[in-house]
Amino acid sequence: MSNGLPPDEEGSLLQFIASTVESTRDRVNSLYESVATLYESVATKDELRAQTSAIRGDIEQVQLRLDSIERALAARMGQIETDLSRLRSAVYLLSKERPDILRLLGQ
Repeated sequence: MSNGLPPDEEGSLLQFIASTVESTRDRVNSLYESVATLYESVATKDELRAQTSAIRGDIEQVQLRLDSIERALAARMGQIETDLSRLRSAVYLLSKERPDILRLLGQ
């Protein structure tokens, strides 16, 4: 039952996402400061577009990583559901021979 990512890679993936979110937050704050001081020092439209494009790129990168995590989790859940179905079948077959097994499951 593998989710596609080794445990050490999961940790680095989460660190990457956290750092990307922090970087995006810093860029948004920088963009806000640029807009707030627009009257004091005129920022060019090109600078604002560049910052906005960078933020969009960061958001897209995080979305791609989250999609990857979602696919891995969906695959893992599918494997768990398959294993659970096999266990149910085994318990059903066992309970035909030994009905007292069902009482044990109820405890």
